[in-house]
Amino acid sequence: MEAAVDNERHDRWSRRQFLNAAALAGAGAALGLRSGPSAAEPPLETTRIRLPQSPAICIAPSYLADELLRAEGFTDIEYVHMAGNLFTPSVASGQVDFALNFVGPLVMSIDERAPVVILAGIHAGCFELFGSGQVRAIRDLKGKTVAVPGLGEPQHVFAASMVAYVGIDPRTEITWVTHPFAESARLLAAGKIDAFLGFPPEPQELRARKIGQLLVDSATDRPWSQYFCCLAYANREFVRRNPVATKRALRAILKATDLCSAEPDAAARALVTRGYTPEYGYAFEMLKKLPYNPWRTQSHEDSIRFYALRLHEAGMIKSSPQKIIAQGTDWRFLTELQQELKS
Repeated sequence: MEAAVDNERHDRWSRRQFLNAAALAGAGAALGLRSGPSAAEPPLETTRIRLPQSPAICIAPSYLADELLRAEGFTDIEYVHMAGNLFTPSVASGQVDFALNFVGPLVMSIDERAPVVILAGIHAGCFELFGSGQVRAIRDLKGKTVAVPGLGEPQHVFAASMVAYVGIDPRTEITWVTHPFAESARLLAAGKIDAFLGFPPEPQELRARKIGQLLVDSATDRPWSQYFCCLAYANREFVRRNPVATKRALRAILKATDLCSAEPDAAARALVTRGYTPEYGYAFEMLKKLPYNPWRTQSHEDSIRFYALRLHEAGMIKSSPQKIIAQGTDWRFLTELQQELKS
């Protein structure tokens, strides 16, 4: 039965088309998605859009949306290289217009009144927590050392949320150390740190090298698997000035999200071909595993509420979840697109 479904997919999809410059819009049509705006839609206020590019590959829809953005009328599409995976300051400052990132730093930025606005959830499940031989569960991290690339980075905020959820104060009961991934992997293998939390392609590499033991997989372990971890958001002024462009940019991203779910093999090859990662195997494993398809049905607001509660418990934000939702989200584009892009 699975083989028949796979064959049917291959009949409907062309990998060559997917990798071709004009292919993503055509592949979207195979999913029942329109390749561009209708003639009745107003023109774009701007044809320029800037998005971040980083080592993270779980934000694949952003990278694969290039031609879909062109089909929506954008002609000046720039991917701005980022050294790390925290994009919120760049979005807030206007260095980039539109991004995908972990919900935690977004909630913290909104609590600090940064000019960013959340538009939609994209996927859940990209974070994985690895421990040394002495650590068997999150509760075992009390008093232990956890490596992250930087305080305030997505990995730190997610790990802090996790330990707060089981009653550990991340401010006083965890020793945080900051290292690049390569050094964290070496220290974990040597037993010199107790845990490391990462997202693709880092967990895939740790498994391939047999470093550490998996404690939590947010793609499958509750409650983390029930909520979006990666969200689409934009600079608030960009949204205010360019509502038509915002909706069309989000439409391109959501179409690319559907493509990641429907054709992980072709999407992984596209990520490699376009230079976003050298490892097809890591990319395919991630795309096959992560839930890229619940944006039509899952509550986006619940994810904001869940993580805002965790961060409030951890003492990392002052605002209530409802205040975060009220001042930092705009669901009108998503609501329209959920109707337009019905499967």
